[in-house]
Amino acid sequence: MKSWKRALAAAAGLALVGGVAAAGPAQADPSGPPQFRQLAGVGSDTTQGVMNGLANVITDSSGNKLIGSYDATGSATIATKSTTACSAIARPNGSGAGRTALLNSLQANDGCLQFSRSSSLNLAAATPGLTYIPFATDAVSFAVTANSNIPKTLTLTQVQAIYHCDPNFVGTGPNYAITVILPQAGSGTRSFWESTMNILDSDVVAGKYPCIIDHKNGQPIEEHDGRVLDDNSIAPFSISQYIAQSENTIPDLRGKAVLGVIDGFTPQVINQNFEVSRSVYNVVPTSQIGNAPYSTVFVGPNSAICQQTAVINQYGFSTNPNCGSTSQHTP
Repeated sequence: MKSWKRALAAAAGLALVGGVAAAGPAQADPSGPPQFRQLAGVGSDTTQGVMNGLANVITDSSGNKLIGSYDATGSATIATKSTTACSAIARPNGSGAGRTALLNSLQANDGCLQFSRSSSLNLAAATPGLTYIPFATDAVSFAVTANSNIPKTLTLTQVQAIYHCDPNFVGTGPNYAITVILPQAGSGTRSFWESTMNILDSDVVAGKYPCIIDHKNGQPIEEHDGRVLDDNSIAPFSISQYIAQSENTIPDLRGKAVLGVIDGFTPQVINQNFEVSRSVYNVVPTSQIGNAPYSTVFVGPNSAICQQTAVINQYGFSTNPNCGSTSQHTP
């Protein structure tokens, strides 16, 4: 038996996932009147579904929808406002790209974007300043196939060893026994998972971890898409996304993926002991947090988003005890 199999042989088990209320697939990009919303946002793949759901129920006093949330993937460009400047924006894919697009819009003062979605916290300096407002809690586990040669129960230390390309776990190149996957550059899940694995993105890009891939068949690997997995591969997967996909609340891209158990804890968002958890955020210009509709939609525990617990849960997320907090902002 190969050394990586000996190192993992003690672990076994299937991931169990808690259910949520059934719902139809979320609509991609804003639909229905008004065509253009006061608050247009882009970014994270992880939270696009729940933000689309929130956009459909949060309205002003006249019943007009306020949020326009644009998916991370789809057409090459999006139109967020009626003006020429906003009619053909390159679609941002991921938390990092969403933040960049928001900053570009704010710096140009073109009014095209008012917020971005983020599944990771990035408090690096920004001009103008940004505030990361949490609204829900997600958790992340590893995903493998149902018939994987990789055990479905691992310790966090073992998962970290895999992502460090430890030859006792992944074998040696050029034909590694395990294909270790990260999602595309700019993904918030990629950033969060790298932090959890104690690896730096710059080292990944530089090839320090040669067992890691983020492309397949020449294409970037999109986060939370289990169809890229085979029986010798492993990837991070949002538990909220897995739940929502399993209930067809959002399109089901799981393929043969099942969630792994880490340190004996079942991967459920509602499991408070599951150690790999994170807040997810909406990012807004700090200068606007006291102004409506930013203040009424995003800010504080009584904000429109924080009051929509049922919608947040429907998309697989748990409520965040700090929902609406404005304490985390860039210098």
